[in-house]
Amino acid sequence: MLTVPSWRASFPGLAGISEDVSRLLDKRAQAIQLKQGTVIFGPGNPAENLLLLMSGTVRVQQLSEAGREIVLYRVHSGESCVLTTACLLAFEDYSAEGIAETDVEAILIPRDAFDELMAVSKDFRAFVFEAYSKRITDLFLVIEEIAFKRLDIRVAQKLLELKGAQNTLHLTHQQLAIELGTAREVISRQLKEFERRGWLGLGRGVIELLDAVALGRLAQTP
Repeated sequence: MLTVPSWRASFPGLAGISEDVSRLLDKRAQAIQLKQGTVIFGPGNPAENLLLLMSGTVRVQQLSEAGREIVLYRVHSGESCVLTTACLLAFEDYSAEGIAETDVEAILIPRDAFDELMAVSKDFRAFVFEAYSKRITDLFLVIEEIAFKRLDIRVAQKLLELKGAQNTLHLTHQQLAIELGTAREVISRQLKEFERRGWLGLGRGVIELLDAVALGRLAQTP
């Protein structure tokens, strides 16, 4: 049993659950810590626990039959993993890989406790399905971007998204290709075009944003 039930405060959807359900959650939940780079789940593995992230980031990515990788989404603090939820609900194995992108603190809800909570608690069901529906919407946006949005716009958006407070990204062309679900060669050509325009400076494993304003204008193109 967790000795600090305040972990539930990190997940607003659990704020209104009953005392009985709260006690069951605290009794069955398990706190874990994972190092950066840990593979949390992978294709063909059964889902055994609902993953609730307390801190850190988990990257969920998929490998196509052709060997191309794509980042589907990231799980951040205060969120649950929608793929895990889907596998628990459907009794199916994982079809993608989850990797700790940083050091991670998480709460695991075992399958039997998950099934019991889904059966007895309306509030817990609402918490699970609200997170599930939001992430499914995000995944549809990923599909829409890959299928219909111009690559130069997607590259500009991703560079601005990943840069944070700095204008230097420690990122390889291959890593950026995985983020966008395309080939490294395609990304390299696009980055070199941005470099030709004076928007970027390219080095080995480093991308420096020289003109974030121009990238921002492109990123906002309808």
